Amino acid sequence: MEDSATVRDAVLEVIESSLEAQLKAIRRLRGSPAGKPAGRGGGGAGKEGMSQVDMAYNILASSAQPLHINEILAGIKGRFKTEVDRESLVSAISKRVARSDRFRRTGKNVFALLTRPPQ
Repeated sequence: MEDSATVRDAVLEVIESSLEAQLKAIRRLRGSPAGKPAGRGGGGAGKEGMSQVDMAYNILASSAQPLHINEILAGIKGRFKTEVDRESLVSAISKRVARSDRFRRTGKNVFALLTRPPQ
């Protein structure tokens, strides 16, 4: 029963993050000229220029626990309004895991951020 509560909490956290992102997007649109959203590109300073791995990192950074790839994808779709290919993202994150770069695997298709000891 405790596992279902953990999954439930993770899903609710993703939904909450998604709703917060939607609200920020609406506020940003209200403040932009003629309500036009910013385009992609332009140096990657904002969310528009983020890579898929960066988006996954952002979702995991806002989570207090590891997330299954499906939860990461749902978070990306909600927060960044973009579809990401599941296999492509799993492959990209797995390569980072193998290099001990930002991510660690905690289960089958379950990822978390790599925690480093304070320096």
